[in-house]
Amino acid sequence: MITRVVSITDLKKQQDEMREAARLIRLGEVVAFPTETVYGLGADALDAGAVRKIFRAKGRPADNPLIIHIHDTGQWQKLVEEIPDSAYLLAEKFWPGPLTMILNKSGEVPAEVTAGLNTVAVRVPAHPVALSLISLSGVPIAAPSANRSGRPSPTAAQHVLKDMAGRIPLILDGGRTDVGVESTVLDLTKSPPVILRPGGVTVEMLESVIGQVAIHPSVMQPVQKDEAAHSPGMKYVHYAPKAPVVLIRGSLPKQMEYIRTRVSSELEAGKQVGILATDQTIACYDEGIRLSMGDRDKPADLAGNLFARLREFDDLNVDIILAEGVDEKEEGLAVMNRMARAAGFCIIDL
Repeated sequence: MITRVVSITDLKKQQDEMREAARLIRLGEVVAFPTETVYGLGADALDAGAVRKIFRAKGRPADNPLIIHIHDTGQWQKLVEEIPDSAYLLAEKFWPGPLTMILNKSGEVPAEVTAGLNTVAVRVPAHPVALSLISLSGVPIAAPSANRSGRPSPTAAQHVLKDMAGRIPLILDGGRTDVGVESTVLDLTKSPPVILRPGGVTVEMLESVIGQVAIHPSVMQPVQKDEAAHSPGMKYVHYAPKAPVVLIRGSLPKQMEYIRTRVSSELEAGKQVGILATDQTIACYDEGIRLSMGDRDKPADLAGNLFARLREFDDLNVDIILAEGVDEKEEGLAVMNRMARAAGFCIIDL
């Protein structure tokens, strides 16, 4: 299969290209497209055969559920049994945007989308290309991130092509994504609602609208082997570059001291060492290959740069990556969640 990449720079002038992408969706094919979070790998959410193609393209385990992307709240009715008042409040505040809500599913949703669960994850993306694709195709679109399973999520079309060339027919290139990490996933079937995956809509933002929310233990520790994954990003090692990642937590001076010592020992062993640092600390390391996620006082910037930096380390052929931890507040919780999973929970607590 030849994978075409079509750059979408002007939706009004490129309706023919968008209609072709929508036609492929209606034919049961898989199309990669940009959202405000990361690039998605989309297919008709109501076509079980098309959904199975997503799993094959990604090499994704079948017990890892998908998120359904809709154009507006008018498409909810077909997908869920009932919509609580809290969901309407959240939709009014955060949709379109990086918030996924889990609700009890209707009989219209194939089991392939939900990994056999009785719940379904739904969101309205905040990207004009994504919204146009959903509208023109006329169907809700199931879409995980457009990368091979376990790899860092793609924040640019080039990342998608590297992972998906020959596996899907079309990639819509809408430029670099803004948020840079996947959407927040909030389970509204529980009381209080539970965050299953942190993202660009933070704990603080959610609580300002609906009051108390809980954070699932798997956000910063492995899910139990016999526990079902109720959200993408819960059950398996995700977001991992080729080299093993070690995440260091603790006071910043202790982190830096540990990293400098560890870098020296790894270099003596003949290894190429990567350091994932921040703007405030990167100049403090004399050895190793250093990349910055951004300003550690701006967690949204860290989230926006994280996956691109992990993919850069692949291109630099490092043997190990030592990653600084950041404060687990605001978007910092999403950054730490992604780094912990990229590290396979190999975490040094100081």
